[in-house]
Amino acid sequence: MTVFCNWTRTRLKPLLQLGEFVRKWFTRTFTKILERDKTLTLDVWGMPVSGSPAVHLNDLGTIEERLKACGVSRRSFLQFCSSLMIAAPFGLAITDMLTPEAVAAGLQQVIRPPVIWLAFQDCTGCTTATLQSSHPDFADLILNVISLEYHETLMAASGIQARQVLDEAVQKYAGKFILVVEGSIPTKEKGIYMKLAGRPALDVLADIGGKAAAIVAIGSCASWGGIPSADPDPTGAVGVVDLMPEKSIVNIPGCPPNPYTLLGVLLQFAANGTFPELDHQRRPKFAFDRDIHEHCPRRAHFDAGHFVKQFGDQGHREGWCLYEMGCKGPDTHAGCSTRHFNDIPDVWPIGIGAPCIGCTEKSIAFRVPMFQVVQIHTIAAPPETYASIYAPQGRISPMATGLVGLAAGALAGAGYVASRKFSTIKDDEGVPGMRPPDESQITQQTLKAGNGLHSSERDSEDAGRDDGPEASA
Repeated sequence: MTVFCNWTRTRLKPLLQLGEFVRKWFTRTFTKILERDKTLTLDVWGMPVSGSPAVHLNDLGTIEERLKACGVSRRSFLQFCSSLMIAAPFGLAITDMLTPEAVAAGLQQVIRPPVIWLAFQDCTGCTTATLQSSHPDFADLILNVISLEYHETLMAASGIQARQVLDEAVQKYAGKFILVVEGSIPTKEKGIYMKLAGRPALDVLADIGGKAAAIVAIGSCASWGGIPSADPDPTGAVGVVDLMPEKSIVNIPGCPPNPYTLLGVLLQFAANGTFPELDHQRRPKFAFDRDIHEHCPRRAHFDAGHFVKQFGDQGHREGWCLYEMGCKGPDTHAGCSTRHFNDIPDVWPIGIGAPCIGCTEKSIAFRVPMFQVVQIHTIAAPPETYASIYAPQGRISPMATGLVGLAAGALAGAGYVASRKFSTIKDDEGVPGMRPPDESQITQQTLKAGNGLHSSERDSEDAGRDDGPEASA
């Protein structure tokens, strides 16, 4: 092993030296450039851009202009519009159309909204979920649909260069940009648990958020505190709305939320300057208007009383209901059951066999134990709501058999007695209980009816003979 390590070190030493030389060369080069041109700035990708901060960013233009300039096909854009309509079939103004073509025609004229994305106490899961959106992919999302001016997780610049990019974007689009906040904000000890460029997150949010046209809190952490706010909450983590209640804020909770919900909110605000209709927790109703339980694909097993008792048992393998495993679907409002992640069927917790943890609900997520059963807020609990698929089978008692036989015998006897009361005389239409007529009366009635028929026929023949000469004339 020692011989192998020495051999490896000897072989890799030239490569390590070359890498160190390249690093030093780039450092010296950019240092000289910055010293020569004090107005030089770096864009969001870390590339040097010279000129005044007020004019160094290109005009945003419309989405259509950007798509044509970047060579994005119309088919790709229609796929994006279709995905947006699936994510927001109603409740979103920009998708209140009949076809993806109509949605595309409206969005093409929208000016790409400038977006500044700040990350506080987070795990970057919301950014990762956005990266995994299929239509459009991440390059289209950043460069063509929205104008992402600052995102410290994705940009190449760091340190003072990143801070300079942020300040220039805020100055250029003051009162016009949309601020997206990911992660909670610590408030204990005057916010010392998190700082950006030496400033507490509290001050950064107050400064930049005060200059934004609107704020979108993406993820449960930014909406109401999320995981960092779980007991014992050592940093005093809160959401954006707790610090800026008077600001125009939309909460998109989830761990992580669906990226198309964010995109729909941003595009509607860019199109007409309004947000979708919100609920009492400032969540867009088009994405949080239903609870997962009502539209869960395993709801039939819930109604039938089929529950998973242990992970890996027969019911779990057959896709039975996860309610008794702590699923929070009955109390969780979200569209996960009908709008799956990354355009892939069943990509959500219950779809892969895990119970819902209620990540969109402030009173449940990270507060109620994951496997604790929640109360059902319906009229009846299963299996009383619907009949069970496998009903229990019992045995018929001898007493019940005797009673059924007695009833059948009584009906048969009554029928026989009634049949004996009917008349056996032909053409007798009298009801039971009446005295049957004599046979002589029946014969006389029959003869009278026959004589009447014969007399009618003779009258018809006489009338025909009387009309004969007139007919021949």
